Amino acid sequence: MMARRKVRGRDLAAAIGITEQNISLLKSGKVKGIRFETLAAICTYLDCQPGDILEAVPVD
Repeated sequence: MMARRKVRGRDLAAAIGITEQNISLLKSGKVKGIRFETLAAICTYLDCQPGDILEAVPVD
């Protein structure tokens, strides 16, 4: 969604109040969870729905 909206990580991070490092971790999938507040802020900024940026992956 960031690429579609032509949004850079630093711009998104600044807009929603988290660090660029956290954006990077979210993009790489190296986090185990995300606060609903953060997810809502990302979706609002990118004008999308959570399903547009999240994927359900079965845990082995």
